[in-house]
Amino acid sequence: MVNLPAPGHRVVVRYLLPSGQATDALGELLSADDDTIVVDGVRGVERIPRGAVIAAKEVPPPHAPRPRRTSG
Repeated sequence: MVNLPAPGHRVVVRYLLPSGQATDALGELLSADDDTIVVDGVRGVERIPRGAVIAAKEVPPPHAPRPRRTSG
């Protein structure tokens, strides 16, 4: 069983798809219980079965966007 931070933190969760391939969900942890982990990321809200989770950890916030360069 993986340890997760409290909801509201940014996480990456690696889990297995039904095909057996591993994929990641990156975003804000909305909730986690004995059955489901819910992450709000770039692909939208993902509900991940707890039994499919391989690993999970808290990650730092994303970097601030770089200013655009203008030619001149």
